Amino acid sequence: MQVILLIGSILSVSCLTWNEPELEKWRKKAESMFYMAYSNYLEHAYPKDELKPISGTGHNTYGGVRLSLVDALDTLAVLGNASEFRRIAKEVESTLSFDADINVSVFETNIRIVGGLISAHLLYKRMGMHPLPQGWPCAGPLLDKALDIGNILLSAFNTPTGLPYGTVNLRSRRVPPKETPVTCTACAGTYLVEFITLSRLSGDTRFEEAAKRAVNALWRSRSSIDLVGNHINISSGVYVYTDSTIGMGIDSYFEYLVKGAAMTGSSQYREMFDQYLSAINKHLRKDDWHIWATYSKGHATLPYFNSLEAFWPGLLALHGDLESAKRSFYNYFSIWKQYGFIPEFYNIELQKAVDSRAGYPLRPELVESAVYLYQATSDPFYLDAGAQMLHSLLHSAVVTNGFAHISRITDHAVEDRMESFFLAETAKYLYLLFYPDHFLFQPLATTHTLSNGHQCLLDTGFYVFNTEAHVVDVSALYCCSESPQKYTFNNFNSKEHFRKVFQSTPITYPSQYHIFYHNNTCQCTLHSEPVLGQDDVLSFDIEKNSCGSLEYFSSYLVGGNFVID
Repeated sequence: MQVILLIGSILSVSCLTWNEPELEKWRKKAESMFYMAYSNYLEHAYPKDELKPISGTGHNTYGGVRLSLVDALDTLAVLGNASEFRRIAKEVESTLSFDADINVSVFETNIRIVGGLISAHLLYKRMGMHPLPQGWPCAGPLLDKALDIGNILLSAFNTPTGLPYGTVNLRSRRVPPKETPVTCTACAGTYLVEFITLSRLSGDTRFEEAAKRAVNALWRSRSSIDLVGNHINISSGVYVYTDSTIGMGIDSYFEYLVKGAAMTGSSQYREMFDQYLSAINKHLRKDDWHIWATYSKGHATLPYFNSLEAFWPGLLALHGDLESAKRSFYNYFSIWKQYGFIPEFYNIELQKAVDSRAGYPLRPELVESAVYLYQATSDPFYLDAGAQMLHSLLHSAVVTNGFAHISRITDHAVEDRMESFFLAETAKYLYLLFYPDHFLFQPLATTHTLSNGHQCLLDTGFYVFNTEAHVVDVSALYCCSESPQKYTFNNFNSKEHFRKVFQSTPITYPSQYHIFYHNNTCQCTLHSEPVLGQDDVLSFDIEKNSCGSLEYFSSYLVGGNFVID
């Protein structure tokens, strides 16, 4: 009877008319869901890591580092709750400590704790923290804590290959003596977003170098058909579990190649992903599903969909392959409509959940993909899908003290657990889906003056979500780098455009410019007159300021308009 009622309500959701009042209604539903879970965590579980929503107690799952509080902090900012953000940020500043004799996952600590701290740090100004820390955004107490835990994590990267061990001990700040040398591919390759941010804000290049070295090691470990396995020996660089998939064990490695390319302008990361994508489409993609196969030969091993794969349509949308993204999303969402949730594993051939892995632990990946696809297409289908997902949670996952894992999607039985990512990701993505004009998606371009007088732009609309949905304002990273660099761009538009922009008005260097392109704006500083060579190749010395990565900045230049400050 429960499933029948749910299916009936799903059909009614699909008939919604999406105007602003309807968007606001569903946005408030998502907001209320977050606050019910968040307030119950504070009341019944804090300062432990996570809430047990049925028993109304807390438990430590990641070392007692107030995990849910850190994970929820930037969601408060996304919801616009500046007063609570400021209160909790001060609480984290004064109480968060890593002095515990416990082994923690390098991967999970990075995406949840480092990611949460740097995201909250970068939101200080928007949330009205006053006074701002001296030197912000290049310094601050939450950044200090992120650098502290980041330094602990760096000890795991001291290996022959550069691939990190799976755990570190917080108190000893070292890898445990008996730690296994085997780790998952995602566990070894999901550091670019956080470590690039740490390095660019602080000037300590060790973080970005470590992340890049690990990515390169995984690249070298790929098979002759350009697939990677699931678990790798970090000492030898040899895979010990050789099944390949886009999901569990590998997923965020692919994600961070795309996002690392966007943050740094690295053609290397983009080319890596493109080569992997070609192999995935050839060996793993079957009728817009993705199976498991041997990494060396591409032979099918499991005809299973894993729930973590639901991030894939969003990543394809971010990469620009919208048609493939739409088709895969439709397949994945059909499972949700079948059960009211998606199971951890689904047998594609039998079209049924795998009995032993039929739970749904409140994962965010499908609604994450809906956010990217709606932002890219404005197709109300994705709003309908999000409304159905939110309704499922409000109908079947809500319990007395929060939201509980679904232990069996077949009858919607619940389990006494609510992971921190429900606060960091699931609630946040649902809220953002119904808020298409949120500041995260808008190029607001506010000027910020550093304590040394250096000016840059923030909020240029160039935000990257880490794999825990923590947001990084990439434009802020360029506030902290003042050294001019020499770049070369192709296809400036035309020699005539170059002459019009740079030769029609006398210019004294260095000069600041605003660049306007496709309704976006950013600021840069040219240190000498650009030189236009053959084939419209433009070379110049530039301090990028808030114009983002090299690739992102280049997109402004092609056909863009310069306005002299």
